Amino acid sequence: MIALSLAEIASAVGGQPYDIPDPQVRVTGPVVIDSRKIEPGSLFAAFVGERVDGHDYAREVVDKGAVAVLASRPVGVPAIVVDDVQKALGALARHVVARLGATLVGLTGSAGKTSTKDLIAQVLRRKADTVFTPGSFNNEIGLPLTALTATDETKFLVLEMGARGIGHIRYLTGLTPPKVGVVLNVGTAHIGEFGGREQIAQAKGELVESLPEDGTAILNADDPLVRAMASRTKAKVLFFGEADNADIRAENVRLTDTGQPAFSLHTPSGCSDVTLRLYGEHHVSNALAAAAVAHDLGMSVEEIALALSEAGNLSRWRMEVTERSDGVTIVNDAYNANPESMRAALRALVAMGKGRRTWAVLGQMAELGDESLNEHDAVGRLAVRLNVSKLVAVGGREASWLQLGAYNEGSWGEESVHVSDAQAAIDLLRSELRPGDVVLVKASRSVGLESVAQALLSDTQGGVDA
Repeated sequence: MIALSLAEIASAVGGQPYDIPDPQVRVTGPVVIDSRKIEPGSLFAAFVGERVDGHDYAREVVDKGAVAVLASRPVGVPAIVVDDVQKALGALARHVVARLGATLVGLTGSAGKTSTKDLIAQVLRRKADTVFTPGSFNNEIGLPLTALTATDETKFLVLEMGARGIGHIRYLTGLTPPKVGVVLNVGTAHIGEFGGREQIAQAKGELVESLPEDGTAILNADDPLVRAMASRTKAKVLFFGEADNADIRAENVRLTDTGQPAFSLHTPSGCSDVTLRLYGEHHVSNALAAAAVAHDLGMSVEEIALALSEAGNLSRWRMEVTERSDGVTIVNDAYNANPESMRAALRALVAMGKGRRTWAVLGQMAELGDESLNEHDAVGRLAVRLNVSKLVAVGGREASWLQLGAYNEGSWGEESVHVSDAQAAIDLLRSELRPGDVVLVKASRSVGLESVAQALLSDTQGGVDA
């Protein structure tokens, strides 16, 4: 974080100093919420959780070098006391961002946010110092914490913005007002909470509504609900996609023999070829969104194409491909799942597995509400249509719907199986995998299917990233 005195922080968050001998002492380290991550010069934000109260660690963090605690009550060590620590954290982020000379890029969407954010960051940091959201740290706590890691040298701040209801993104953009806003898609992730895709579009569109007149809205031309958001902003609009009238578009899209997308990138300043290191055709849209941001911020098409072609996977368990020493390939995409990302992952599995046996180890897609049965059934059916060799549905009711969809789509019999839990899936795979097989593991984060991928990778030595 940029260095701030405790007096300035207290003023920014509307807090009351307690037990602070010198208000001019400066915070020079990061703002943290985990006492294990304290560094000398830190500010510790004390949250009260269901099981742990951060205030109980106040003395410990100061002993470790924290300058003060942002707290909701006096704690016997230097502290800035506020009514609401979360709101104070947001106010501090807003204060810091206002002092930065950085360009803020905000992005949202139902699927692909984290992968696209990682691509944008890897492209922009070729141009200048770039700070970006770690993982999917995209909520009302994670976003300000990310913004607070920016320094005076930061030129680009790339922030992923998640939403579970109307008004969430509006709140986040109030903390960190973006100059560039990217909307990737409107799908069915969290549809059970929102109530419908139109409501999801309403929430995601709050990002473009927040943009200033001299800003840029970057919208997916291939998604009608996103394209329609152009009417909700006074900012300049750039469209990306495969549509002929997209400003940033892909032509001649194809997959390599290893399942990695290649295409010709077309921008208003020219065209250049791209071959991604990521797996699955769905990453083409993500790459186009990143290219549109970079184009808007002044990078040449050649610079963009090179950066995209060299970009890797920065976040764990998202199409993380590893080949074991016996030739079995494990695709760990177990961080999260929704119907759109499930379909994309299955198509990537089939592309990677040409001439090989393919296994789809799938679990529940959470938060689908009344659409849950239909969506799980549809994913099971798609696995059959794509000729996936075997579906292993893991878990309870939702997994049974996956398996039933596969069974009803074709005479799959032994080609689809429902197992009770991750250990049962591990036991099955250990007994039946053959050298050369390709295994996709995917489910919502709450299912914890990454344990399947980790167990399979531990079975042989010498696995290498593909």
